[in-house]
Amino acid sequence: MKIDIGMSDKQRRKIAEGLSRLLADSYGLYLKTHNFHWNITGPMFNTLHLMFETQYTEQWTALDQIAERIRALGHRAPGSYGEFAKLASIEDDAHTIEPSDWKGMVKALVLGNETVCRTAREVFGAADEAGDQPSADLLTQRLQVHEKYAWMLRSLLE
Repeated sequence: MKIDIGMSDKQRRKIAEGLSRLLADSYGLYLKTHNFHWNITGPMFNTLHLMFETQYTEQWTALDQIAERIRALGHRAPGSYGEFAKLASIEDDAHTIEPSDWKGMVKALVLGNETVCRTAREVFGAADEAGDQPSADLLTQRLQVHEKYAWMLRSLLE
C-alpha cells in the first residue's frame, strides 16, 4: 500500500538512509559500551561499571526507536553486523583497549558519542526539508543524550 504521510518517496528514502547510518553508529557505540562494562578492571571498576551499564541500557532502548522510525518511513531497518559494518562510521576499537585502561575506555566512548552526534546532525537537513518533525524530534533526543554522555565521560579525563 502506498505511503501518503506528506513526504515524497525520495524525502522518506533520504531520511531513512541517514537514520540507518545513525542506527549503525548507535549499535556500534552500544556494543563498545557494553564490552567495556563487562571488561573494566582496576580502581575505577565500580564507578565505570555502573556508569557504562546505565549508558548501554539507555542506548539499547534507543536502537529500537531509531529502527522503528525507519520502518514508519516505509523502509527496511538494517539489522545485521554486515549491514552495520558498511554503514557505520564509529571506530571498532574496543578489542584493542586493555581492561585496566579505564582512561582508554573513557576516551573511546567520548569519541564514540561524538561520532553519533555528528551522524545525527547530518540527518537534520533532510528531516527539516521534508517537514519530518518526528525524525527531527528523535534526532534531538539522541543528540541530548549523546552530548551529555560525552560531557560526563570527558569530565573524568580532566
